[in-house]
This record gives sequence, structure tokens and C-alpha cells, in this order.
Amino acid sequence: MLDFFTIFSKGGLVLWCFQGVRGPAATAPVNALIRSVLLQERGGNNSFTHEALTLKYKLDNQFELVFVVGFQKILTLTYVDKLIDDVHKEFRDKYRNEFQQKGALGLLNGTFDFKDDFMRLLRDAEESSKVRAPTVMKTFEQSLKSQKTVKCMIETRGEKPKEKVKNKKNKGSKKDGTEAVAAPSKASAGDKQLSAAGDKEELTKDEILQKNREEFFRRHMKAGEKSRSPKPDAQKEKGKKPRVWDLGNSNAKVLDYSNSATNGSAEACPVEEFDPDMAFGDKNREPGRLYDLEYESDDEAEEEKVVQNPSKPSVKKGGLGGMFGMLKGLVGSKSLTREDMDPVLEKMKDHLIAKNVAAEIAVQLCESVAKKLEGKVMGTFTTVTSTVKQALQEALVQILQPQRRVDVLRDVMDAQRHRRPYVITFCGVNGVGKSTNLAKISFWLIENGFSVLIAACDTFRAGAVEQLRTHTRRLNALHPPESHGGRTMVQLYEKGYGKDAAGIAMEAISYARNQGFDVVLVDTAGRMQDNAPLMTALAKLIAVNAPDLVLFVGEALVGNEAVDQLVKFNKALADHSMAQTPRLIDGIVLTKFDTIDDKVGAAISMTYITSKPIVFVGTGQTYCDLRSLNAKAVVAALMKA
Repeated sequence: MLDFFTIFSKGGLVLWCFQGVRGPAATAPVNALIRSVLLQERGGNNSFTHEALTLKYKLDNQFELVFVVGFQKILTLTYVDKLIDDVHKEFRDKYRNEFQQKGALGLLNGTFDFKDDFMRLLRDAEESSKVRAPTVMKTFEQSLKSQKTVKCMIETRGEKPKEKVKNKKNKGSKKDGTEAVAAPSKASAGDKQLSAAGDKEELTKDEILQKNREEFFRRHMKAGEKSRSPKPDAQKEKGKKPRVWDLGNSNAKVLDYSNSATNGSAEACPVEEFDPDMAFGDKNREPGRLYDLEYESDDEAEEEKVVQNPSKPSVKKGGLGGMFGMLKGLVGSKSLTREDMDPVLEKMKDHLIAKNVAAEIAVQLCESVAKKLEGKVMGTFTTVTSTVKQALQEALVQILQPQRRVDVLRDVMDAQRHRRPYVITFCGVNGVGKSTNLAKISFWLIENGFSVLIAACDTFRAGAVEQLRTHTRRLNALHPPESHGGRTMVQLYEKGYGKDAAGIAMEAISYARNQGFDVVLVDTAGRMQDNAPLMTALAKLIAVNAPDLVLFVGEALVGNEAVDQLVKFNKALADHSMAQTPRLIDGIVLTKFDTIDDKVGAAISMTYITSKPIVFVGTGQTYCDLRSLNAKAVVAALMKA
């Protein structure tokens, strides 16, 4: 039983609709399909699930139409694919002239009486999917066994018994050989096989024993001759000398911190001397501004010039042949077919995988582009390659642009008006740079005039609290209280190691509310996505403290692993949460972006999987090396040859 079937244009005009059951209209699920799939260029799969409904759709790129059918996802309707294909063919054939002659006016002023045709196609599809009668068992005459002759089934007398006897003899000879070897070392497999051969079957046990002994002594004599090698005259000196590096300090007392009286206390430690250029990076930057990620595309323009210059003499030499060669790839006013696009899409898929896009995501992207372009009429002087490349670029830009923009500064100011701290929780796998990028975000918030409390909830990794203490000390040195009216802009809230992270986060949020801090940054321990106990602890921390923003920190170096990490993190947060509507990842922090050159595929993989925005991009080691994502710059780097 179908819930609905609707036909609408890509401009949003509903041409015809069928309501199969009484209840809410199809507006909400169709709008969800448009927002989540069609506008986000995620058409690799023709199925979409919205609450209790499953939606299947088909695109008609020639007339810019969309066919959508909806039914309950608990039902298994095998005829839906056939129905949507039949309706698509019948509808476009019936109103083809109206679309071609009147164009957009034909959609606005046209009347589409399609109910009788649809009901006929629905009955045909349902009848074709009815359970067929069970197949009748074959008779003996129809089987392959009846075709065999009696002669081929007759066994020659004596063949199998001989084989059995031979096998028994082989086994017996092997047993005899193993019993005969009384020496400490075993004979080789080759000797065992030789002893089992037919020539040695006639030997007695004493002869076999004597022969094995001779073979054993001959081997040991050879091994003794090989082991007798002349000893070197000069023996190496015993002991190990310490290595002295060229740029290092050979004095071990300089590196000895064991007698320090401070014992890691932030109050007792002296203020560090630092180089402002190393801390601030660019001197000409505007304080508090989060710059966009940039990508230099001059190399691509130079490559195009190099490619264009050799093509000019080839036209002169080839005459008409060269001209026809140039026009060979052009498709003049014809509809694109899958066969035309397959070679180009295959190259594009390999190119995306080489740029670190996950293989599964690359296949789905190319499939989405193919569905978007199939049947579309091209211009006169347009090549298939340029058309596919342009469509892929548009799809990538659309994927990187978030459905909901995360504006941290606006949300912090909104929390200030409600007199509560804005809480951000950082999570991710081990070694991706959570603490370092937390310090960068702290510096950015301080420069925008917000006070920050860092909650040290990584109570597992050795040195995690000391690392945050060092960042806190350096940030206070860069922004001393004297510059902010005597107000300390960043503090560290820590309770040591081995404590409950969720409890420390709750205490830190309560402390920040009482002391008037604007933002609380919660640092968590790195954990692998397959570690169930640690994922349960993370879900507990998020469920208990209800942070305003949950950021997943991932590095730009990963490829297929990015998909696995994000999918399993979201799944673990959903499975281990006690709430009815579990809290999942809200955004992404992409780190180590300065180490990948133009292999920026991890950004595509992460945003495609979660549909969540990349809020921050880490591009270096200083506190100022924090950027916002520029979708066009990332796509330019991704499409670079």
C-alpha cells in the first residue's frame, strides 16, 4: 500500500499527486528529501528514509522533473522500482509535446489528468509482483543424471583398491622411516618422500637405518665447516656511548628537571619568556578575526597556458584533420547518456580517491553526478568532460556548505544574555590535536573579549593536565589581567588523574557559572571508535552535562578511516546515551591541514557522512593558525590535476 506518489518540477511546482492513505500530507517528507538529498547533492542512492516512511525518487533531467513515491518502511514492496520507472515513462511520453512547446508556461498553465493512467500502472505492477506458484520438481528424465550412460557409471574393477593399497604402503613406509631415525635431528621432507618411493620399498629396516645415519653425519660435517669462520682481529668495544646531537646540549644537568620545586604548580612557576612573533604569527593580522582558508590557484592557470600553447601549431599542421580532432569531444544538442559519462566518471572517481576522498564517498559522488546529468541536453560547443567536471565541482561546493551555519560568537553572546556559560566539548581519536586546537580556540575567544575556563577532563593520558596548564600559562602571558581590567581571561579547572570525567565537567560548568566565565571548553581523552567502555563514558559525559556544542576533532591526513571514525562515534553516542533523543556530533574541527598539500579529501568525506559543518581548520603550530573553511578553496585544491 502506497502512502503517496507525487510528481513535481525542480523549481518546486507540484504537477500531480496521489494520496494512498488518509493522514498527514506528503509535504513534510518530500521537503525533507529536497533539503537533505536533492539540494545537498546526495543522489547516489535513490532511497531516503524519513521517520516511518521510505521514499524512493527518480530524476528526469531533460524536463527537470522529480518523481517521488512514499510507503511505510516496515513494508517490503518489490514493485516500487518498476512502478516509478513505468510512471516516469508514461508521464513524460504523454505530456512531452506540452513540455517541449510551452516550456515553463506549460507547467504553470497545464492540467495533468494522470489518475487513470497511474491506477492502471499500479495494478499492473502489483500483479507482476504477486507470489508465484512453487516450481514443480523435475522428473528423472529432465535431470542430468538421466543423460548419463550406463558405461560411464561402471567402475573398473581393481582401480580403487590399488589406490588404497598404494596409499597404505606410503603411510607404512613413512612410519617405518620415522621410527628408524634415532638421531636427535629429523630428516628432511624430501628424504621422507624419497624413503616412501617405490625404489626404497625393497630395502630392509637395517639398510634404511644405516643410510639415514650416513646422511645425518654428512650434514653435520658440512654445518661445522660453515660455522668455522675466522674471528675478527679487533673486537668492538663493550658498552654504549651517548649520542651527542649537533644542535643539542651535551650537558645533562640542563635537561634535569627532577629537582624542580614547583612540581607542576601553575602559581609557583615563573612567567615564561616567549617570542611574540612565534605566538602571534602574522603581525598584520586583525585581532580576533577568523580568516578564511586560502588556496593558491596560480599553478593551475600556468598549467592551462602550457597546455594551450602546444595546441596551436598542431592545428596548423593538421589542417582540417586537426580541426576535426578538436571538435571530436563536442556533443552538439544531444542528451547525455550513461555510456557517454562512464569513462569520464571513472577518471573522476580515481582522481577523488587519489586526493584522499574515501572510496565509498567517491563512488556515491560520481553516481549522484551521473543521475543529475543523465538525459540532460547539452549545448552545441560543450564537451562531456567539462560538463561532468563542472557538475562535480558544484556538487562538492554544495556538500561543504553546511545546512546550518555554526556561529560560535553569536551563540556565546546569546548565552551571556541568559547569564550562563557556553559549553563546548571536544572529542576524537588519539593524537589528532584536541588539546592544541582547544588552546587555539581559547586564544581566538580571548581576543574577542570572552573569558574561558578550560576543564581538564582527560584524566587518563599522562601529561594531559600539564599540557593544558602550560597552554593556560602562555595564554595568560599573552593576555595578562592588566590588559583586561584585572580580569583573568583563562583559567584551568583540574582535579588530577583517575577521576570521573563527567563529574569534573559538571563541577567545572558549575564553577564557571558562579565565577562568571563566558565559555567552558571541555577537553576529553582520546579514544578509538571501537572501544566500547570509553565510548560509553563519553556518551555519559555528553548526556549528563548537555553541552551547547559537541565538536569532533579529526585530522586531515586520514582517508577511508574518517568515514569509519565519524560513523562509529555517532553510533556509539546514540547507542550509549540514556536520553530518548541522543546528542550527536554538531560540528567538526579539521586539524593538520598544513601537512596535506592538495590532498583535501578528508574534508569531503567527513561532511558527506555527517552533514555537519567544519567549524574550524587548524593550519599550523601557533595560536593564530586557526581558519574557517572556504568551500571554493577546498574544491579548487581537490580538482587540481
